[in-house]
Amino acid sequence: MKKPFKTRLRNTTAAGAIALTAAGALAVNHNGLMEGLRLVAYQDIVGVWTACRGETKGIRRGMVFTKEQCDVMFIGSLTEHEQGMRDCLTDPDSLPDKVYVAFLSGAYNYGVGAFCKSSIARYANAGNLRAACDAIMLYVYAGGKKVRGLVIRREKEHKMCVEGLT
Repeated sequence: MKKPFKTRLRNTTAAGAIALTAAGALAVNHNGLMEGLRLVAYQDIVGVWTACRGETKGIRRGMVFTKEQCDVMFIGSLTEHEQGMRDCLTDPDSLPDKVYVAFLSGAYNYGVGAFCKSSIARYANAGNLRAACDAIMLYVYAGGKKVRGLVIRREKEHKMCVEGLT
């Protein structure tokens, strides 16, 4: 049975508005900067049609978006990836915010399925967060090739993760 949906990225105010938490603001800023913004669909390094801030679901050649559409898609997708990440961690709420966001950045970038099968998740579930942070650096390949951009991204995720341990 699936766990009830829970998020550390946002809260609902008494007035019903949605407000980002500190972790949410960190996740949006970190991932938004890492992904960049492309308003016209393009093929990524392995040929997957992508748009906005790394969205691939339902993206096809020729699609064009506004920044506002991309913002809505990004928050929805980030929340969806968060839920998937949480489902494969035994105690996601015990993770420090920076560790949580570093893990979410990976889950968003290479997918929930890959995150859940990763040594990152295995180490985190075993309670070895330092090893989980270090394992982030293993995910620097796309299409079987080491990609400089992924190395840079993983270095930033790793740094954030380790900072969260102190």
